[in-house]
This record gives sequence, structure tokens and C-alpha cells, in this order.
Amino acid sequence: RELIERAILFEDDDVLVLDKPFGLAVQGGTGTRRHIDGILAGMADRFGDRPRLVHRLDRDTTGVLLVAKHRDAAARLGRIFQTRSAAKTYWALVNGVPKPPQGKVEAALVKASGPDGDRVRKAGPGEQDRAMHATTHYSVIERVAHTAAWVSLKPVTGRQHQLRAHMALIGHPIVGDSKYEGDKALADSGLAQQLHLHARRLLIPHPRPGQPKIDVTAPLPDHMRQTWAMLGLDPDRFGVEE
Repeated sequence: RELIERAILFEDDDVLVLDKPFGLAVQGGTGTRRHIDGILAGMADRFGDRPRLVHRLDRDTTGVLLVAKHRDAAARLGRIFQTRSAAKTYWALVNGVPKPPQGKVEAALVKASGPDGDRVRKAGPGEQDRAMHATTHYSVIERVAHTAAWVSLKPVTGRQHQLRAHMALIGHPIVGDSKYEGDKALADSGLAQQLHLHARRLLIPHPRPGQPKIDVTAPLPDHMRQTWAMLGLDPDRFGVEE
């Protein structure tokens, strides 16, 4: 409960926005006993109802996580996400520097099992019936010579591992990503070998008509802030529009 309270970035009668920490699962699964959904389920007394997840983040992705405080808000927010009216911005550190510095990745994805658990890959010929359309816009914010780049990622769709798979597909995996070859990037640099992917900002219509839009930004987690310092990058240089 204390973890949830400390993580609150925004709260009103309808929604809760959390700053999800590194390494904490959003939902339960095989061998996962401690997760945000379970903690929230035990806090109905605090919120007056059982809070409900509206979207997901991977276990090792940090940042903005939207939660509905009651059933009606969950239904309304679910429809907002379905119509792609939510604008999500992620920050990541990737291996190498993408060219061009701004672009769009459109690659349908299919789920594929592997030795390290579930992952996704690009759909091949004959797999379109089970492929998930996925689109990501990327933009290089700052580069570290030819070694790495700080990028802004804006997913149009919300597929599992979409950003991680798309960046790997264009040859620039996210640093610290063991599922998509990112753990091999900058391995001898002394950087933290943790996933460098952060849900930076969420801008979304409020579920209650007449209320202003929800616009929340999450600060960089400690491991990414340390990396930015090591590489001479200033995370406070840009406003939330990035």
C-alpha cells in the first residue's frame, strides 16, 4: 500500500495515475505473486471500489500507468483507448543511432515463445491471419556519437512488446532488453543492464465529460537517470512536449 501511495502522480474521483517502478509486474502470471493489480485489489477501502487497470506496461518498463477507480471510469477509458485517442510518449536509450532521425515503423507482429518466455516477432508470409498490426513513430532527441541515441517513441497501437520489437527490427534494440538483443548493446560500458524504456507522458481525454484532459509526466527512474548522467545527457533539458 505504501508503494502505491508513493507512486501516485495524479488522482481525482475517477482516475489514478501511477509512476510504475522498475521490476514490478502490472498483472499476475506464472510465478508472479506480487503485482500492481493485486495490490490495488486490496485497497478497495482506500479508493471506495476496486481500482481497475486500463492499460499495461511490461514488468521492467517504468513510468505512467493509468488506473480507473471504478467500473464506469474503466469502461469509458477502455473506449478511449480503443479509439486511439490516448497520446503516449516513451523515452528509451537505443543501441546506435536510427537513420533517418525521425521515422515510422510499421510491422505486424505475432507472438512467439522462446527460452526466456513470451516475446513477439515480425509476421511472416502466411501469418497475416494471426498477425497484430502495429505502428510506432520514433524521433531521435539526442545522440551519443554513433554509439547510442536517446529516442522518443510514440506508439499508435498498443501491442505487447511493440516498442521493444520494433526498435530491434530496425537494428536499434533498447539498451538492457534481454528479450530483443538489447542486453548485448553497450555491455562493456558500465551502464546498468536494465531495460531503458520509460513511459514518459500520457495525454488522454478525461472519462468524465466536461473535465479537462489528463496530462501526466513521470520522472526518469534512477537507473536511467544514472545512465543519462554517465553519457552526458540532460533529461531536464526538454519540456514535456518531447
